[in-house]
Amino acid sequence: MSKIEFTSQQKQAMSSALLRYLEDELNIEIGQFDAEFMMDFIIEAFGPAFYNKGLTDAQMVMQRKVMDIADEIDEIEQVSEY
Repeated sequence: MSKIEFTSQQKQAMSSALLRYLEDELNIEIGQFDAEFMMDFIIEAFGPAFYNKGLTDAQMVMQRKVMDIADEIDEIEQVSEY
């Protein structure tokens, strides 16, 4: 698995969203610097679980598509005595 990385703009936006959530929902005030450290922790600790869930979801989509293709192939199969 490749390392989960985001651009600096993405990390800053996520950190800002985390900062707002902590302030609005939990009445906790932290600075942008601390929010960025917290985002780094969240990405490192939980990122692989989210990544794996995304892979599982993608695999399920592919399996459904393969089944659809198999069904379509069955539909065009011709009767043959051989």
